[in-house]
Amino acid sequence: MIRYPIFEKGAKIGITAPSSGVPESLHHLLHAAIGRMQQRGYNVKTCPSAWRQSLVRSASDGTRGQEFNDLMSDPDVTLIFPPWGGELLIEMLEYVDFEKVQEKWVLGYSDVSSLLLAITLRTGVATAHGTNFIDLRGSQTDPTTAMWETVLQTNVHETIVQHSSTSFQQHWEHVNPTEWVFHLTEKTEWKSINKNDQEINGRLVGGCIDTIRHLIGTPYGDVSTFQKDTVGGDPLLWYFENVSLSPTDMKRTLMQMKYAGWFDHCSGIVFGRSSAEDSGNGYKYTDVYQELSDALQVPLLYDLDCGHLPPQVTLVNGAYGTIVLKEGNGKVVQRFMP
Repeated sequence: MIRYPIFEKGAKIGITAPSSGVPESLHHLLHAAIGRMQQRGYNVKTCPSAWRQSLVRSASDGTRGQEFNDLMSDPDVTLIFPPWGGELLIEMLEYVDFEKVQEKWVLGYSDVSSLLLAITLRTGVATAHGTNFIDLRGSQTDPTTAMWETVLQTNVHETIVQHSSTSFQQHWEHVNPTEWVFHLTEKTEWKSINKNDQEINGRLVGGCIDTIRHLIGTPYGDVSTFQKDTVGGDPLLWYFENVSLSPTDMKRTLMQMKYAGWFDHCSGIVFGRSSAEDSGNGYKYTDVYQELSDALQVPLLYDLDCGHLPPQVTLVNGAYGTIVLKEGNGKVVQRFMP
């Protein structure tokens, strides 16, 4: 059974950095994001790790784990929201007290998705893959990103619908942010590998493929038990976003997932947009997608609003999802089924 946290306007948000923190030179970004959130009526509690960064981490693995546990046990905090991702979140997983994980939202993407997926697989508590905290510092929020609040305020048994964006950001311009932070200049088009309109249904699970692949074979990546017991045998609808894996590395990773049983009872797979470039040997990401779709005999969509080329929809690990593609436009329907 999936348990869904409750998030209300005016709630207290806890900021901790389970992966990378914010170096002093960028503290103004975190201050701005905190200020915007307070203007929206939220209370914000920041942990020391959010303000620190050394050797690609915010703090020691034990410290990061303890901060997360402290926020999880704080009765006033209903959302744990890292400032952004990073590279070595996996170090802190052994310090997370999964037995004491409560029904609180954890929201983020990139390296944070390893924590999100581990929580949902281990505990059955839904987690949210979407915007990071730093990117909410703008004076306005684009409609796609802004749905994070509505999604997190959805109650059990209710349904929430999100639509594909109209445009996305191809390149980051950190020193020249817009009022929405992002530069949304490129036309959004969701695609199907077989070039047909599609509808895929299943329990949503996934994250950043660069990082969640390292959960395979660990106590934090037991997909089989989750599929059989936690969601009662429902098929899984996998979503991935790729930061830097080459086509061949992605293919190796997907084969490892297949061999590990992650794609048993899979109803379909979707990939977010990626800035990673095809290799020069002629083997392209679309080749990987086609081969995977053929091997698993499931539909596959790509270039969705998910990942490091914002904006992105908010996807809830554990929710029953329906992803629809029609003439390049997309829709994500999430039912908060236990």
